[in-house]
Amino acid sequence: MHHTPSASFHRAASAGVALLWRKSMLSAPIVLAMLLAGCGGHQLEEHEAHEHGRYPATTPLLTDTIIVRDYVCQIRSIQHIELRALEKGYLQDMLVDEGQQVKEGQLLFRIRPVLYQAEVQRAQAEAEFAEIEYRNTKSLADSNVVSPNELAMAKARYDKAKAELSVAQAHLGFTEIHAPFDGIVGRFHVRKGSLLDEGELLTELSDNSTMWIYFNVPEAEYLAYQRNTLAGNGTQVKLKMANGEQFDQPGTITAIESDFNNTTGNIAFRATFPNPQRLLRHGETGNILMDSELKGVLLIPQKATFEVLDHRYVYVVGADSVIHSTRIEVGPELQHLFVVSGGLKKDDRILLEGLRKVKDKEKVDFEPIAPDSVVKHLDLYAE
Repeated sequence: MHHTPSASFHRAASAGVALLWRKSMLSAPIVLAMLLAGCGGHQLEEHEAHEHGRYPATTPLLTDTIIVRDYVCQIRSIQHIELRALEKGYLQDMLVDEGQQVKEGQLLFRIRPVLYQAEVQRAQAEAEFAEIEYRNTKSLADSNVVSPNELAMAKARYDKAKAELSVAQAHLGFTEIHAPFDGIVGRFHVRKGSLLDEGELLTELSDNSTMWIYFNVPEAEYLAYQRNTLAGNGTQVKLKMANGEQFDQPGTITAIESDFNNTTGNIAFRATFPNPQRLLRHGETGNILMDSELKGVLLIPQKATFEVLDHRYVYVVGADSVIHSTRIEVGPELQHLFVVSGGLKKDDRILLEGLRKVKDKEKVDFEPIAPDSVVKHLDLYAE
């Protein structure tokens, strides 16, 4: 028999559902509030921990130090010359190749010598004729047949003929181009068979056994160098090549130009480097590395600075423990350190860590650390 639920049953069921819904709606805000309270409590704990955190602080280190200054340089062979044709004519022979190492006196080029050989033969014949004439005249003069004046004229003609022969031989010699020193042949500017004018460029020759390296030094650094030199300190420098590697031979400063450049305020130095492996070539570029002593400078860790719009700043901790962002001027850069040239005093206390966690004019709890201890343990403080 099928039973139909009574109306009283429906009303009881509806009342139960409504009661459960009201309970769930009442409990949800409580759970949400508990969750929010838990999150807020955690954030508050972090904030309180941040507020009560101790940040290491230090002062600049006043000391003497040596820095390595870097100068752009130009590398030159100790001898680098142009080889040019001394006579006009056709280039008959090219006896070397570009980039070849040659020895002093080695024959490099030969200009077609036919015309100059003919000139030598003509001058030689005239010299022989003048010699015969002179000897005959001398025999007659010894017998008092001719006057001494005639003998003197014959002697003059003979001397003139010999001089003309020497000139012709010199011109013939100019048709051969020899290496004036040991070196490396440069690029050819002519080819075999070319018609050459007198003075036309054939190639270059470089002696790369020793290199002269030129670089420009500002006036203040020049004065510091001169003081060190007068004090008897060494003048050795190093060369950083274009690939970033350091040349394996040390150099010595051997010359300083006489005048400063009024436009740049620099003066040119010349350093001499041995080049036994012929690694360096004329025309290369690089950087000269020269030690420079700094007296009584302030050093601070690079980590203690931050950059805003291309300017360097530090947080200076005041007597009331309030930090102030302070712009500084930095000079040369050392490993993990800056040389401060302005903006800080020796006794200024600066924040060493936590720069991203604090704000300007915020009061902080700090732990002072001696500057010499900081410098000794820079690797621990460096990022």
